[in-house]
Amino acid sequence: MPRRNKGFAMRSVSAFFLMLWSLQVLAQTPLTEETQKPPAPVTSAATSQPGNTGTTPQASTQNPHPLPHSNARLGVGDLIEVVVFGVPDLSTKSRISGSGDLYLPLIDYVHVADLSTDEAQELIQKRLEDGGFVRNPHVSIFVNEAASQSITVLGEVNRPGPYIANGERRLFDVISAAGGLSEKAGRVVTVEHRDTPGEKVELHLSSNLSDDGKSNVDVFPGDTIIISRAGIVYVVGDVNHPSGFMIDDVNLTVLKALALAGGSTRTSALNKTKILRQTPSGVQEIPVNLKKVMYAKAPDLPLVKGDVLFIPGSSAKAAAYRTGEAAMSMSTALAVVAIHP
Repeated sequence: MPRRNKGFAMRSVSAFFLMLWSLQVLAQTPLTEETQKPPAPVTSAATSQPGNTGTTPQASTQNPHPLPHSNARLGVGDLIEVVVFGVPDLSTKSRISGSGDLYLPLIDYVHVADLSTDEAQELIQKRLEDGGFVRNPHVSIFVNEAASQSITVLGEVNRPGPYIANGERRLFDVISAAGGLSEKAGRVVTVEHRDTPGEKVELHLSSNLSDDGKSNVDVFPGDTIIISRAGIVYVVGDVNHPSGFMIDDVNLTVLKALALAGGSTRTSALNKTKILRQTPSGVQEIPVNLKKVMYAKAPDLPLVKGDVLFIPGSSAKAAAYRTGEAAMSMSTALAVVAIHP
């Protein structure tokens, strides 16, 4: 083969391999942000119509943005991120102000409170297009912190704080999310609805929540749930185990409190028992004939938190027992002397 033809063949082969290598590099190189085509906007109306060929963009593990909440309502305090595809300078992250407005570059303030994310996207797109800033804009809104959609749980739960309410929620669901009731929790729950700030709903939970379906009411974003602390009743005086006892039962009575204290002693003056109750006008003394109560001849009075059940000792009984014990000791001593003169 002539030398010129051989050189031409070598150059042709080199050019062929160079072209193959270029094609392979282009196939493995991802598109840049300038060449990427923005995904089609996804709305509930578009996805529900038959024959729609639009595809829903799949969430990638490398996507730093949370998934958009299509059905969520925006509200005061929400931290949202507005992304304008193809115009990164217009993308911003901001919190909705107390007046329900959101500041965006070029288009100034936009009122988005009480709008869904889809409605807010359409409003921002319209403002950008009407102002001549962006041609055929595509806007996506991502909710980073849904402060307006949270339910606040306060009081005697293991993890008090705000909890995001996505979808329908009931009282027991939120209490469970807050770690359940604490050891000091009472049975009174107060629910304050955001829509009716002046009204409070007070619920009394039973000791077995599985059988308490009536108290498992619906709660809504913006509501505040307050779990009360259990009250304490003190039993003092001539009892076996004087102490303070937490009330987890709304029907705690004098006899139940006495049983928790280990019962009375043999020197107790049961007919002189008193309930000391703190009232706005001072301490009130409520006499209780505990002896008649024990024989069902008098009503068993209910106790409220803060009550002090005082069961005094009988000095006569104590003296009689001391006399009897002294006589028994003397008799024992005389018997010992008689046996060992």
